[in-house]
Amino acid sequence: MHPRDFILVISGTNRPNSSTLRVARRVDQLYRSAQIRSDLLNLEDLPVEMFRPEAYANKPPAFVALQQKVLDAAGLHVVLPEYNGSYPGVLKYFIDLLKFPESFERKPVAFVGVTSGGWGALRAVEQMQLVFGYRNAHLYPDRVFISGV
Repeated sequence: MHPRDFILVISGTNRPNSSTLRVARRVDQLYRSAQIRSDLLNLEDLPVEMFRPEAYANKPPAFVALQQKVLDAAGLHVVLPEYNGSYPGVLKYFIDLLKFPESFERKPVAFVGVTSGGWGALRAVEQMQLVFGYRNAHLYPDRVFISGV
């Protein structure tokens, strides 16, 4: 893929066989059926070495490739679950390791919240919007909340 001509769909948890991943795959399929290039980033596939303390200063090569996907994407579509009233820690850690400020600077971002509860991960999405807003992303105002998963 060439830089800036695809949407990166992020499945925002590393929980195996998650509902979040199933929804992210569907979002990816919807982009493709609309003839919009997309790519799926599954946080289950994060390299283990990125969880070492030295990864903040020295990014592992496998993480550098993921960083480049984020930089190259025309926009992001984040699908995230609600865990304990917030977003997953692995998603925040992934964001924390990304280059600042250029990873999200002026990049459009959309959100889908997934939860077993009745509010469709409203809290998690709103909290994540604060993080992306701080990083100067352009937040797509319409959000999708999927409850009762």
